[in-house]
Amino acid sequence: MYNGGKIITGLVIFLGVFLAPFAYNAGKAAYTQPKLKMPENEKECIESKEFMRTKHMQLLNDWRDWALRDGKRVYVNSKGKEFEMSLQKTCMKCHTNKAEFCDKCHNDAAVSPYCWDCHIQPEGVKK
Repeated sequence: MYNGGKIITGLVIFLGVFLAPFAYNAGKAAYTQPKLKMPENEKECIESKEFMRTKHMQLLNDWRDWALRDGKRVYVNSKGKEFEMSLQKTCMKCHTNKAEFCDKCHNDAAVSPYCWDCHIQPEGVKK
């Protein structure tokens, strides 16, 4: 085999460079969710934390369809409690600081929701 030593040396260097990021991050958590500032004035959301974390956009899309297309204005959650179907009157009543609540997760997930195309964007913390 011609130049076998050079080829093996090149492969070792290539593998070292290729595997360095994996070795550097070994044992570290791959992802941590952003810490959110939860509302102080409410103890529970309209649905469970797990539901809202994974399905809130689908819920808001359903609310839009039910309220605007079907005329239904009251949402009954899984516990039987009623809420008005309104982003601004229901959701933003508790989650008043868009930058500290909505934007943290949306920026982390690299998504741009279109909520504020129709709704008035909150300016900051309301008291």
